Amino acid sequence: MNEKENVFLLDIICFEYLLLEFKELIEWIYAPEDEFLQKRARAIAARHKLVESLQDDNFDYKGIREIIDYDKNIEEHNIEQLSAKLLFDLTRNTGFEVSKSVLGECWIKSCCEWKEQQEDDICGLDNNRLSVFDKMKRIYVGSSLKLQFSKVGLEIVA
Repeated sequence: MNEKENVFLLDIICFEYLLLEFKELIEWIYAPEDEFLQKRARAIAARHKLVESLQDDNFDYKGIREIIDYDKNIEEHNIEQLSAKLLFDLTRNTGFEVSKSVLGECWIKSCCEWKEQQEDDICGLDNNRLSVFDKMKRIYVGSSLKLQFSKVGLEIVA
């Protein structure tokens, strides 16, 4: 076997799913008074059900009503495609936008360093601005990254 000491295989579905399962995702993206909370209610419900079912090891997510309501073509999508579509639909037109070619500035910069931020752009972090380090630390703790890293003997010291 040709093992490398600095390469670890983690049991992670995909990058987009890591962000979907992040416990504070919706609270970060949307301020409490954000109109997107209502406009994207089906996507929010589908995200909740998808994460819940996969965390319970129920990989039969294609039969869950909220997911079917969100994605009428669910049978044509695998979990990576569904995760990418769902994450994009939740984050589009925000500083947290994620697509196959874009990772929004709000993920990779400290709060309010977003150069294209408009006067009416609001998010859930407006009253609790975080540094990029604090954001990454909270994503690590609030997703399966911490568990997956510990399974292969990696530890984040912060």
